[in-house]
Formats: sequence, structure tokens, C-alpha cells
Amino acid sequence: MSDPFARAAAAGIHRLAIPTPFAVGRVNVYLIEDDPLTLFDAGPNSGTSFDELQRGLESLGHALEDIELLVLTHQHIDHLGLVGLVASRSGAEVAALDAAVPFVERFTEEAQADDDFARDLMLRHGIPEDVVSALQAVSSAFRAWGARADVTRVLHHGDRLQLRDRALDVFHRPGHSPTDTVFLDAERRILIAADHLLAQISSNPLITRPRDGSIGRPRALMTYLDSLRATHEMEVELVLPGHGDPITDHRALIDERFRMHRRRAEKLHGLIEERPRSAYELAQALWGNIAVTQAYLTLSEVLGHTDILLDEGRAREVEDSGVVRFDAVA
Repeated sequence: MSDPFARAAAAGIHRLAIPTPFAVGRVNVYLIEDDPLTLFDAGPNSGTSFDELQRGLESLGHALEDIELLVLTHQHIDHLGLVGLVASRSGAEVAALDAAVPFVERFTEEAQADDDFARDLMLRHGIPEDVVSALQAVSSAFRAWGARADVTRVLHHGDRLQLRDRALDVFHRPGHSPTDTVFLDAERRILIAADHLLAQISSNPLITRPRDGSIGRPRALMTYLDSLRATHEMEVELVLPGHGDPITDHRALIDERFRMHRRRAEKLHGLIEERPRSAYELAQALWGNIAVTQAYLTLSEVLGHTDILLDEGRAREVEDSGVVRFDAVA
């Protein structure tokens, strides 16, 4: 079988699949052989991942110390965990979107604040206290796979990252996380997309604490759909994702994602037509008993689709004793 990343490699962009402890499996980091020698993401903070990253670089004829620029695509720990260590060993400049800087530089404090926000959200939407406490313990343990880093180059939406032999246009694509950033090589029509668009699975738009001081629950899925619409319009022939294989028809895949989200919204509408339900009850109706580690993922999924129904005026929120339930509107 031919290497699905061969076209990218021919353009000087090499995929290194770094192991993670998470269900999503290995994370793709990308080495661009250019000046400066540039690495996109680094993998989670573990000895196994660090060793495999070094071996991958050596297989391409480079040492860790050769890295001159390290670019972060978003704030999730399977992508940022090793950024600080790689930068300290190599002396590389670290670039990240302006929205990501507070999280990257204050990782522990920001992650704890996110966990506190998530706890309140889970309780408000019907997840039992014991499940919430168990998930908080898991999240705290997972935090060891992340680590802080100093951002030395702040990127903004619309910037151009200029290397010797190519230019990469910077686009903020929030939704999966608030800081998702994609990088377009317009000349070669290659998009480094990280977790914004994945071939095998749908990127889960996780509800994350707003950092602008706003009150209320962010509408992560609605934001993500807007980001997908913007990406749909891009002239791209190859998308390099954060997990799994490349995408060669991004418009067809995005159209399928739109259809999938519509189907899920309609399924939820049918459930709340039967009777009002909390987001947790809706998740159980869809997926049965949910593993503790998946509770927040499924909550984000359900709330994202109820946001579609709320936006269309087909559902409403009814609060009783501090728990929100969703009811269908005729």
C-alpha cells in the first residue's frame, strides 16, 4: 500500500505518528524541512512519546536540537505536552495563536479553571455527583500529560508564517477547541489542520470555559460549524490532520459532517418530543451507559445539538432545582 502521506513528504512535510495514552490513538506531528526547520505540535508529555519523537526525527536525518521553530496548533494536551521540553532542548522559537497563549503559558492554572467550569456544567445538566467527581479525578490525572511552555512568537488570524521556501497562512478555526489553528500552504494547496478536520472520526466540539469574561455556556458546535463553512471555501487538495490519514476531498467530508450533525439534532428533537430530558438523559438515550471518561465528551456532543434546536426555536431550556432539561417547542 502506498504511503498516504507521500505527497506531503514530497513537499517537504513529514508526518511523525507519536503515541498517546488516549482513545484517539497516535497524534500526528509534522516536520517541515525548510529554513527554519519547523515542527508542528510535539505530542503528549511522556517519556515514550519523547523517545519516539526523537527516533522519528533521526529517521529523517535530524536531531531534536536541530528544531528551530515549534508551532502549536491548539491547546489540547496530546499536542502541547512536549512543546516546552522540545523548546528547552533545542532552543526553538515557540509560536502559537494569541488566543492560546494564556493556556500554554499558565497550563496548570488554566486547566484547573477549565475543570471547575466543567464540573458546574456537568451538574447543571444532570450528570450525577459521583460521576462528576470520578471524571474530575481522571482529568486531574490526565493533566500530567500536558505541560506549560513559553510562547516566544504570537500568531494572529490572517498572519503569514514565512519560511524560506514556502508561506503558511494562519487561520483561527475555533470549535473543537477555542484555539484551533490551521495553516495553509496556498501554493501547494496543502492545509495543516490538526484536529479541526479528521477523516475517520468527527472532531468533538468540546465546551470550554470562555476566557473573555462572558457569562453563559459557549456554543461550541455552532462555532465549529461556522469554522467548517470557512474551511469548505478554501482551495485545498490535501488536508493533513492531527490524527489518522490525510483528506483529499475536504468539501465532501465537510458536507458529510454537516449531514451527520443535522441527523443527530433531529434524533435529539425526537427524544425531547417524547418528554423533557436533561442532556445527561439524552446522552443515555443515545448511547446507553457511558464510560466515566466519556461523560464530558458526550455532554458536549448533546449540548451542541440542542444548541442547534434552540437556535431554530424548536427547543427550550426548562430549569428545575438547578438542573436544566430540554423540551420541544411546537
